[in-house]
Amino acid sequence: MASAVAQLFSVRRELNANTRIWVIIFSFILPLVVWSMISYIPFLWHPKVEITSPGDVGYFSEGMLVDREVFDSELQKIIKEDKVQPEGFPANPVYLPAPHEVAVAFYTAFTTEPKRRSEKWLHESLWDSVQVIFWGFLISSIIGVPLGIICGTYDFFSKLFEPFVEFFRYLPAPAFGALAVAILGIHSAPKIAIIFIGTFFQQVLIVANTTRKLDPSLLEAAMTLGAKRTTLLFRVVIPGIITYLYKDLRILLGWAWTYLIVAELIGTSSGITWFITQQARYKNFENVYAAIMIIGIIGLTTDLILAWIGRRLFSWEREMAKT
Repeated sequence: MASAVAQLFSVRRELNANTRIWVIIFSFILPLVVWSMISYIPFLWHPKVEITSPGDVGYFSEGMLVDREVFDSELQKIIKEDKVQPEGFPANPVYLPAPHEVAVAFYTAFTTEPKRRSEKWLHESLWDSVQVIFWGFLISSIIGVPLGIICGTYDFFSKLFEPFVEFFRYLPAPAFGALAVAILGIHSAPKIAIIFIGTFFQQVLIVANTTRKLDPSLLEAAMTLGAKRTTLLFRVVIPGIITYLYKDLRILLGWAWTYLIVAELIGTSSGITWFITQQARYKNFENVYAAIMIIGIIGLTTDLILAWIGRRLFSWEREMAKT
């Protein structure tokens, strides 16, 4: 037992394959267990009472949620007046649906027709959001990655670009929403612009920092062999950082998703943000939770796919880690 615990908490020592899988599974089970306990065990946290029978309380109605203190106060009044007592059971607020309600919403959100003809289905809203993320991050990477590599390689370009990038990255991307709409219109373009602004400047700095971590001895060896500047860049620097650069882009893609909700509030209502807003307006909070989780599932699935592709593209990295 002691040896097993020691293995779990060994400093910078990888877990074996089976243990790693179970720990990953437990990382998802733990919050689900906590959520289930809060939802299904009344004495943990059920601050409301759902009325099943209003009795002689005039403003109570069946299915109504009231604070427990209010229910107890009205119940005491009714008991003193010897009238028909209200009945109810402990319940959570309407904005905290139980896990089974959210699970059902995962299905019904895709099969329930929108209430208005102008509204989109959930899968259509998701597709709009995916396109905004894709184009915003693609444009950011096309410009930001080369600029970051150049800044990390050449001190001249570092001093030329990075001070301004450092300044600009502190400016909140949503602040440019009105300007983006004025220049680019009200459809997808300003949303893509916000994703770009939110990721580009961070991307330049992170890629530049990754580039600087390249082992200087590789550059010295190449220069000793007579390599020119362009050769150093394309045959030494980029191949030397490519695996770390790939990991940086995976992390930065998650950053882009965090700007999605803000970006989609700009211009016309569209995407998963519109769906979440509409469902919250109708107080269908189980659909809100389902939509939020769908964003997480899409993001995690994308990252797992990219990680799998990375292991195939950079298979030598695993071999080097074993040695």
